[in-house]
Amino acid sequence: MFMKNMALFAASLTLGLCGTAGAQELQPEAINKASLASIPPERPAEDSPRPDPAIVHLQVLLDRAGSSPGVIDGYYGENVTKAIAGFEAMQHLPVDGKPDPEVIGRLPDDKPVIEPYRVSEEDAKDLVERIPDDYAKQAEMKHLGYTSVAEKLSERFHMDIDLLKALNPGSAFAVGDTVSVAMPGAAQEGKGRVKRIEARRRAGQVAAFAEDGSLIAVYPATIGSEETPSPSGTHKVKGVGRTPVYVYNPKINFKQGNNTKRLTLPSGPNNPVGSVWIDLTEPTYGIHGTPEPSLIDKAGSHGCVRLTNWDAEELAGMVKPGVIVEFTD
Repeated sequence: MFMKNMALFAASLTLGLCGTAGAQELQPEAINKASLASIPPERPAEDSPRPDPAIVHLQVLLDRAGSSPGVIDGYYGENVTKAIAGFEAMQHLPVDGKPDPEVIGRLPDDKPVIEPYRVSEEDAKDLVERIPDDYAKQAEMKHLGYTSVAEKLSERFHMDIDLLKALNPGSAFAVGDTVSVAMPGAAQEGKGRVKRIEARRRAGQVAAFAEDGSLIAVYPATIGSEETPSPSGTHKVKGVGRTPVYVYNPKINFKQGNNTKRLTLPSGPNNPVGSVWIDLTEPTYGIHGTPEPSLIDKAGSHGCVRLTNWDAEELAGMVKPGVIVEFTD
């Protein structure tokens, strides 16, 4: 993904696109009572065919601890292993990414990880019927919003939409309905709290550090691709743009479909760069959100650093211009 101009962060941004299985029924009580001790130390060679209550439990606790597993989906994938490793680093433990008793014992587990939530009228506002694949069609829309209440809630509570539906089989997510949702951690705050960021290409992870060198947060990330690699070396944060529009320019970015002309796509969580853009001093590059949170570190970006919308928003709330961003292998 690429950006051309960040003079007005809330205005026009020129950048490029950085970018589950069917739901099965799952009882909320099974997750709240799941024993983390049942999680095997080694990640299975193949994912389970259905969400594991203990993995959901673990993902929520890691999220609360500041080591993001990305999308909470109940599967023991690489993002879980990376989140465990991040938590171990925060706790000054040997880093191996395994959920051993020392790790489990340090995770805060003093309240339910799944709780009831009543769908409000606000949840049903600003929805759109669909998001077309063609950028030219997206450019004709007024807002690239969520396509359903379920999609909106899944992002608010850091969940894969299939897990949300598995916890609420048959629910229409209508206003007034009570549904079960994950209770992840509240976003960390403190503008200027982060003083240095590492974008770790090989690990597919972003690490945020305080002025004293302590690790504040880690996030799974998609960092470039073989075709469009991310920059190298050290750069700085130039500024933050929230709810950015997306300016597609095939002469600068990449070719999308049959589109050969410059297009301006409206803002919204389903915008190609999601809900926030952290501009870097390296021209056309940034750290940003995504309309496809389940693909973080599973599909390449166009050079930028892609996080889930909620992780990008949290990081954006802790940086100021001048923060160092180092790209490492």
